[in-house]
Amino acid sequence: MRIYKEKDYEAMSRRAASIIAAQVILKPDCVLGLATGSTPIGAYKRLVKQYKKGKLDFSAVRTVNLDEYKGLGAGDEQSYINFMNENLFSHVNIAKENTNVPNGLNKDAAAECARYDKVIADMGGIDLQLLGIGNNGHIGFNEPAKSFADGTHMVTLEEGTREANARFFSSLDEVPTAAYTMGVGSIMRAKMILLVASGKAKAQAVKDTVSGPVTPKVPASVLQLHPNVVLVGDEDAMSLL
Repeated sequence: MRIYKEKDYEAMSRRAASIIAAQVILKPDCVLGLATGSTPIGAYKRLVKQYKKGKLDFSAVRTVNLDEYKGLGAGDEQSYINFMNENLFSHVNIAKENTNVPNGLNKDAAAECARYDKVIADMGGIDLQLLGIGNNGHIGFNEPAKSFADGTHMVTLEEGTREANARFFSSLDEVPTAAYTMGVGSIMRAKMILLVASGKAKAQAVKDTVSGPVTPKVPASVLQLHPNVVLVGDEDAMSLL
């Protein structure tokens, strides 16, 4: 695991964006695994700026997002497909048919999970997977559990996760209680993983990820077993290392 400790959120975002940009330049038709939440927004903004300056071309890039809330779709302001459109897709020349997010409106969980696993497989796997990390060490919506899930699956969100995401909704009651998420196995099959972390609230999770035992109780700890992981965090997130 390569670790970059940056001064603040802006420096962390700059480093993360440069790594993603390098992947796009080196392999124009790469498959990017993308994440949502507040942490990657800064990196997405920098990628958009580079595109507008003519330094990046997303026309052949294909993407698969980690997760989507069950019950939300493109018409919902807080859906993750809407998040991606607002923060990246609508600002660069990526083909919308090359972007993929689990269909949160599909009520048949087994069918949707199987469909999304096939999407990833048909693309030949993920070249670079961007991850944030939850306060409890979750990656995607893979919550602490008794075992690591392999493929896409439906999860019941922990109250702590719902509370952390409530800032994006009008109230906690509006936060969905379940989501479709890429499995740990799917994440670990990515050729490269870029983990970004910001803020003191993530410090314990980062410490457990880097130096704790590998356990499904801290889902991100499994990244210790991946041969090509880059961790980029600000000083607050790295404060316990």
